Amino acid sequence: MFEKLGLTRMAQALAAHSGARVEVVARNIANADTPGFRAMDMPDFRTIYGDQVTFAPRRTRAAHLVNEESQWSQPVPSGTGMAPNGNDVSLDQQMMKAVAARQNHEMALAVYQNTSAILRTSLGRNT
Repeated sequence: MFEKLGLTRMAQALAAHSGARVEVVARNIANADTPGFRAMDMPDFRTIYGDQVTFAPRRTRAAHLVNEESQWSQPVPSGTGMAPNGNDVSLDQQMMKAVAARQNHEMALAVYQNTSAILRTSLGRNT
């Protein structure tokens, strides 16, 4: 029943995108001192979601879960300044990206929970 609601699909997609972005940011922070490491980031959710009417998960390898949005697991270069050792990770920018991804994830979960509560109430199940 929840799969047919556009709002819940959008919330699930935002949660998946935010989770993937947190993973990329964590990898960037973990490699902040690695010589030659290039920071990556995820494409903006608004541009990805705006081009799609429905969400059909694509599997790029057998290990992917069916519910994963594999199109959002492709990081792109973040384009920050280069350090003398060839590393372009800015910890300040990565921390700001991590906070933004966390806020987006919390918002997606709140939308999903509120939608679920409205549906339960409309069905007469207030528990």
